[in-house]
Amino acid sequence: MRVLVVEDETYMAEAIRDGLRLEAIAADLAADGDTALDLLSVNAYDIAVLDRYLPGASGDEVAERIVASGSGLPILMLTAADRLDDKASGFELGADDYLTKPFELRELVLRLRALDRRRGHSRPPVREIAGLRVDPFRREVYRNGRYVALTRKQFAVLEVLVAAEGGVVSSEQLLARAWDENADPFTNAVRITVSTLRKRLGEPWIIATVPGVGYHIDPGPMDG
Repeated sequence: MRVLVVEDETYMAEAIRDGLRLEAIAADLAADGDTALDLLSVNAYDIAVLDRYLPGASGDEVAERIVASGSGLPILMLTAADRLDDKASGFELGADDYLTKPFELRELVLRLRALDRRRGHSRPPVREIAGLRVDPFRREVYRNGRYVALTRKQFAVLEVLVAAEGGVVSSEQLLARAWDENADPFTNAVRITVSTLRKRLGEPWIIATVPGVGYHIDPGPMDG
């Protein structure tokens, strides 16, 4: 299990990380909300552990962004905000669990494992096509056995293309499924993201462009 712990108190964050490591749980640390969002955009996590009061983007804002992304990433709020109203608002924001400070590390471990089990019951299937292996649950991509690090947006685009099983997906369809409703329909974001995704996956190019129509996964090598 790999978790992101967002906590601005360095001593506490490091103690949590070291304690989780003893339980075979890997933890990345972020001391502020902005760093947390950056890490979430490039790494795959099983659970996010959020303090609500953070420098930069607040824990509440981070939670809202996670929920809006549609990733299904479970959120455990770990905070000193212990009033009933605090807990209620946390769950309304999208928290899956809520643990107040002070707390016992053992309880945190138990709650993390419970969230991981709960998520495992509804894991989407791993998809494989043309040497690509895409795991939506762990948000991991391998090409011919080689791990490929993708941003969240690149992963979202690839997920749509792979799900089409070789069928052509238009720019409009990608924009609708991988961006939010506020995306500019005249933006070139789709073209740029597909281009960077193609480069990340490496040669021979596996994403083919059908001029004036869209994109699809091509199982055969391309000239570029």
